[in-house]
Amino acid sequence: MDWRDEALLLSVRPHGESAAIIEVFTPSKGRHAGVVRGGASRRLAPVLQPGSQLSVAWSARLEEHLGHFIAEPVLSRSFLWQDRLALAGLSATLALLAFALPERDPHPTLYAATQALLTSMEVEGWPADYLQWELLLLEELGFGLDLSACAVTGDSDDLAYVSPKSGRAVSRRGAGEWASRLLPLPPCLLGETPTDEAELADALATTGFFLEDRLARELGPAPIPEARRRFIDLLQRRAK
Repeated sequence: MDWRDEALLLSVRPHGESAAIIEVFTPSKGRHAGVVRGGASRRLAPVLQPGSQLSVAWSARLEEHLGHFIAEPVLSRSFLWQDRLALAGLSATLALLAFALPERDPHPTLYAATQALLTSMEVEGWPADYLQWELLLLEELGFGLDLSACAVTGDSDDLAYVSPKSGRAVSRRGAGEWASRLLPLPPCLLGETPTDEAELADALATTGFFLEDRLARELGPAPIPEARRRFIDLLQRRAK
């Protein structure tokens, strides 16, 4: 069994004396793990940095085996390490992919969006792209939000809330006395440019609810990765 693909490196851990087990995200094979011989060596260790873009070839006797990777560098994203917010965003993105994606299940649309997000981290304003990426992650995994119209009235105007039960939008008129029990729906959740980081933080609190309450519960007892919380905390501190 063998295949070759481009890949985003999600994580690396030592294996034996000199090898490493890497986990990658590829467009055709999804989240996939394998052993890299000499992965902990001086030659390969600098290449195998989480967030790097690789060309990988995987082989094994049987498809269900862990198998081995041959990995070649394509793009290093070490330039993101010099920006505290970008590094936090990169860490959150990789951690959520490793946490949420089913093993060996392809998500080419999400893969393309992830590559676009990481590229956007080179310029200002990218946290708004990260918000849209979280919405796509929820959608790809079956927990997408329906923000097209009010769940109560059917109107598409003056949408201000999200129902924590249905994940659907609710207008101010439709919310009525239940408004205090609903989640905020800032305009940036609808694709508008955030007016400030406080608005973005409110929107990420809403997506965070569904990541924690729906996605994490479905996957088991483990909570959403700490890397996301650290990224959100950093954004909130910048918003003050």
